[in-house]
Amino acid sequence: MTVVDQAKKLQPELVELRRHIHAHPELSFKEHETGKLVAEKLKALGFDVKTGVGKTGVVADKGSGKRTIAIRADMDGLPVLEANKVSYKSQNEGVMHACGHDAHIACALTAAKILSGESLPGKLRMIMQPSEEDVDEEEKSGARRMIEDGAMEGVDAVIGLHVDSSLPAGKVAIMPGPVMAAADIFKLVITGKGGHGAYPETTVDSVVIAAQVITALQQVVSRRIAPVEPAVVTVGSIHSSSTRGNVISDSVELMGTIRTFSVETRKKVMAEVERACGVARALGGDFKLTYELGYPPTVNNPEVTEVMHQAAVDLIGAENVIKVSPKTWGEDFSMLAEVSPGAFMFLGVEIAGDTRSHHSHTFDIDESSLYLGPAILAETARRLMKG
Repeated sequence: MTVVDQAKKLQPELVELRRHIHAHPELSFKEHETGKLVAEKLKALGFDVKTGVGKTGVVADKGSGKRTIAIRADMDGLPVLEANKVSYKSQNEGVMHACGHDAHIACALTAAKILSGESLPGKLRMIMQPSEEDVDEEEKSGARRMIEDGAMEGVDAVIGLHVDSSLPAGKVAIMPGPVMAAADIFKLVITGKGGHGAYPETTVDSVVIAAQVITALQQVVSRRIAPVEPAVVTVGSIHSSSTRGNVISDSVELMGTIRTFSVETRKKVMAEVERACGVARALGGDFKLTYELGYPPTVNNPEVTEVMHQAAVDLIGAENVIKVSPKTWGEDFSMLAEVSPGAFMFLGVEIAGDTRSHHSHTFDIDESSLYLGPAILAETARRLMKG
């Protein structure tokens, strides 16, 4: 029986598990029941289980050998009120698995079940991580907390997956190099001199200055970054200190996001954003720019990715293993892949004719090919253990 056959046989159980988790979502660093469920299932499979890792995470080991290979899954839901009318709709009002982490947990546990039934050529580590979607009071996500608690100690390679609602079911995408972006937030406060709207010459209009700065910011990527280096600069929010049409604002606050795929481009974009903000001073105002640094770019190690790619080709055929453009999503798997070589794949779950957006209140997936996830994870881990 091939690993795909094993995974297909476990498909009903996989779907049932995913739906159970979907119905009982928990927010970041509050995954108490999810962690308990994961720990119980891994203990039943003979794993040596540690709970409370990275606050609410679970780490489980099985086997021994020269190489330790980790499979990672994230466990948290989002503060979203689910609108789907399905039997497995969230029972925790205002919390929803709106990004597919329920499927990630189910796929990882199914991969563990497949591998637990054989003599492993190395050590398998399951890293069931909290809080991919958010950070704690010290601005640390689940991956950072688990690294600090030793979850990656001795790990030779780490692998994982993310469901992709824009990729057809039955397909997977596996590529080396940058696959997801660094995701950073910036806050910009532009100050001027307020006054009466009828006498603009007596003021320094922060709204007009902000408009010029926004225009300058839109030229950072198009004119300061090489076309072969993908990047995004978006101003998503703007608020004036004035609430009246005849009052010129003292200040304007803007918030936005920067998405980049390399450390060098990340630094370059940030420097150019600050340069663009200098327009405020040229026009008689001033500015204060601050950053909330998010996750670094997710970069797939070429050697580990090649093992995953070849495993997928051998299991489901080259026509079903494709390349897609790097995604401007942010993922803290990137932190794990900075500690040990990593590979992260995208698993197609698109609902044909009704593609659901990640992080939306109607997010859902086509479960028909979900078994491909654990099959590829299990086979990749097995091959990596052998070295």
